[in-house]
Amino acid sequence: MSNKIGEKFQITSFGSSHGTAVGAVIDGCPANLELSVEDIQKELDKRKPGTSSVTTPRKESDEVQILSGIFEGKTDGTPITGVVFNKNQHSKDYSMFKDTPRPSHGDYGWMTKYGNYDYNGGGRGSGRITIGHVIGGAVAKKLLNTQNIEIISHVTQIGDIKAEKLSFDEIKSNIEKNPVRCADLKAAKEMEELILSKKQEGDSVGGIVETIAVNVPAGLGEPVFERLDGDLARILMNIGAVKGVEIGLGFDVADKCASEINDEYYIENDSVKTKTNNSGGIIGGMSNGMPIISRIAIKPTPSISKCQDSIDLEKMENKKIEIKGRHDPCICPRVTVVAESSTAIVLADHMIRSGFINPSNIND
Repeated sequence: MSNKIGEKFQITSFGSSHGTAVGAVIDGCPANLELSVEDIQKELDKRKPGTSSVTTPRKESDEVQILSGIFEGKTDGTPITGVVFNKNQHSKDYSMFKDTPRPSHGDYGWMTKYGNYDYNGGGRGSGRITIGHVIGGAVAKKLLNTQNIEIISHVTQIGDIKAEKLSFDEIKSNIEKNPVRCADLKAAKEMEELILSKKQEGDSVGGIVETIAVNVPAGLGEPVFERLDGDLARILMNIGAVKGVEIGLGFDVADKCASEINDEYYIENDSVKTKTNNSGGIIGGMSNGMPIISRIAIKPTPSISKCQDSIDLEKMENKKIEIKGRHDPCICPRVTVVAESSTAIVLADHMIRSGFINPSNIND
């Protein structure tokens, strides 16, 4: 089972939803980066459950403990280990799924491949394991901040409700003003109402999360394998609920002519820029200095209270199930910080690989 990603800046994720703890080991972070528990905790607070009516009611403080890698307030070049202990598991809610896979969950795949499957809360396949992504991403974001690189993710669509396009600064200013984490405040209100209506019906709804990274230098990535867009697509697609990834215009390029979407160059203040950014800041597998823009399509949370068809694998017969427990009627708001973190992990890795950040000492 693969639980590690990255080449120079590596994240190893561990733990399960209803196990003792979840977390991550970060290897390859240069020494002398100022880093505190608070730097990581503020990111975890964005994804923790039970914070609003549009998230699961499971209450977890998600308080991180740093076990290694920091000395006198700075990284020391050794592996950084962050752990969050689970405190509010309701494993009894999942006993009925021991031999009955939940529709559109990974249960059946886990049962078939591994046999010994922790079905409580989805085990290792639960969305809760993205805590490891966020711990790693918090360190990556702090590292990128030394190079003035900023990353932000926001919800642009829930169901059929779409947000208006806004500037980077407007997005930064607005996403904390509502529980949906949508920068278009009018659309955010409509999205919240839709999510709550689906919750009342015992159903769920999906959406789209966009991530923007600014001040990324040109030249990250490789032209064939290890392409920057390829690595971003890989880590974003590895977020459990994601069913599609776009960079720049994405699928909208299919019905366009090159004359409509080619990003033409120009010089401004001795800097190379493009008049448009339809390629999303990456061309030929490498960053071109423009904002890197990606979008992920997130499926509705498959755990719903409506009656559904499944099977009993022990008796080998059809079976009806109703999923109880505490589930998100829409996971898009909580996925934003996971998408941010995942993007930061890839960019930090490539910044070190491309020589923009010293791999041993941040001060060199």
